[in-house]
Amino acid sequence: MKENHEEPQLKRGLSNRHMQLIALGGSIGVGLFYGSSSTIQLAGPAVLLAYLIGGLVIFTIMRALGEMAVAEPISGSFSTYANKYLGKFAGFLTGWTYWFMWIVVGMAELTVVGVYINYWFPDIPQWVTALVVLVLMTLINLAAVKIYGEFEFWFAMIKVVAIVAMILVGLCIIFFGVGNGGEPTGISNLWEHGGFMPNGFEGLLMCFVLVMFSFGGVELVGVTAGEAKNPTKTVPKAINNIVWRILIFYIGALGVMMAIYPWTEVGSNGSPFVQIFDGIGIPAAAHIINFVVITAAVSAFNSGLYGSGRMLFNLSLQNQGPKVFKKVSKNGTPVRGILFSSAMLLIGVVLNYIVPEQVFTYISAVATVAVITSWTIILCTQIKFRKSKSKQEVSALQFKMPWHPISSYIALAFLLMVVVLMAFIPAMRVALYVAPVWFLILFIGYKGLKK
Repeated sequence: MKENHEEPQLKRGLSNRHMQLIALGGSIGVGLFYGSSSTIQLAGPAVLLAYLIGGLVIFTIMRALGEMAVAEPISGSFSTYANKYLGKFAGFLTGWTYWFMWIVVGMAELTVVGVYINYWFPDIPQWVTALVVLVLMTLINLAAVKIYGEFEFWFAMIKVVAIVAMILVGLCIIFFGVGNGGEPTGISNLWEHGGFMPNGFEGLLMCFVLVMFSFGGVELVGVTAGEAKNPTKTVPKAINNIVWRILIFYIGALGVMMAIYPWTEVGSNGSPFVQIFDGIGIPAAAHIINFVVITAAVSAFNSGLYGSGRMLFNLSLQNQGPKVFKKVSKNGTPVRGILFSSAMLLIGVVLNYIVPEQVFTYISAVATVAVITSWTIILCTQIKFRKSKSKQEVSALQFKMPWHPISSYIALAFLLMVVVLMAFIPAMRVALYVAPVWFLILFIGYKGLKK
């Protein structure tokens, strides 16, 4: 066998429209449709402020990633950068933790699909739904990357259209009283029930944990950079767009929601979205939104399976994971990585069978720690990346991070604060027990690999 046949290659089947919507699809999953009700309960209308602050931190992290991704567009993205600038263990830790995060997020999405299918068919157990979705998505991921991209494009498109429609319908209710007997609701609900910050500063702080969870997935832009056709153009575009889009979606949708309903009534049984349309008395709309939420969860799950399969492939290329994951099928997909990830996701199905009630909160807690680890490493890597460059090299960077290094340090401090806050939320504490165990497993695994 000739030398040049040895390294397996992924096919570059993703166009710009695929990339934009994969990243958007990854981050507008369950967080907005399902997680938003619990953040509203914590902070009241002030949750809008939390999303704005969180969004700025995310923008900083994304720009840090963007600076490196444009300078060195490689598949495997930040685990490869961490490997290069922070050392082998950092790369190993990042890659595996990122894989772990997508597995955990995938479990959360599976759980949610079950909850929403129950809206129509209350008798179907959650774990059955979870299993069916898992099998279908695995098949789609095993097909060529173009099929995956196409599927994701349309599924993400459904979400985007639905959120925009929901904001527009909401605005009609607020200003023209459509469906409310012609009486505009106005926006006084945003401050009438105990003020804009009803639970005080403490409530605002506490909701940051869930807010950051809902932003998880934006960094997929970095993973797709290695499969993009023209990274110097598409990466900056995707990064600058994604942040303001997410802000419009989250702040717009939640703002409209809390203007129509007192924040105290935005319940956590089912989606707040369904509640809005049901409450106005558009029965079909509730079914439509239920359908949208299911596609949202399925598409975010799909992105997760994509991300985790790619990460395993890259880890094995860097000799930081089992060699078996190097295998690429005829149509250029990392088959074994995807199958292994699916097998791990079966744990989510089992969890749904054992503790269907608490699954979502536990899972999002663990995912939050995992994603914060990835973001922290992105920021640290970028600081080292800058330090390794000469003045000329720095001025030649095409997509510089704004206000470096102050912005990096502020973002790092914010992430640290979020982790500390988790200790004060009983349901979230689980993650603080899981994380050290996970890091220990990784450390042992890393030592084993070196031998």
